[in-house]
Amino acid sequence: MSNVNSLLNDPAILRELIMDHYQYPHHHGLVEDENYASVHMASDSCIDDITVQSLIRDGKVEDIRFDGVACTISTASTSMMTDLLRGKSVEEAQAIIDTYFAMIEAKEYDPDVLEEAVAFQNVYKQANRIKCATIGWKAMDQMIAESENKG
Repeated sequence: MSNVNSLLNDPAILRELIMDHYQYPHHHGLVEDENYASVHMASDSCIDDITVQSLIRDGKVEDIRFDGVACTISTASTSMMTDLLRGKSVEEAQAIIDTYFAMIEAKEYDPDVLEEAVAFQNVYKQANRIKCATIGWKAMDQMIAESENKG
């Protein structure tokens, strides 16, 4: 992505990105493979009920997939996360997750690290949407922590 800053200032583009990832989620659908870690996440405040799978091998996030029933925000943010974290080292993936959480918590962050996920920059203004925007990310954060504990 060439210029994240121009994205940050255009609500129409941000909305379009979110809707595109909601309607056509990337890396959607689970696999039957015991090498994948799997975390089920459900929200008590909305329809979100998703499973996120990841294949973390040799310190690298080789694949991330997800499926389930989820609102627009959850589906789009998890879809963007799969794009951002696939192929990254565990350390890089954790740094991206930490940056995303900093943005969601309205703390200082580097928007270039998040690419399209900057679309959720204003979620902190809607407390009821924070869970939606972080559900998939929390699942991945948990799987990275578990992968680190195995080694």
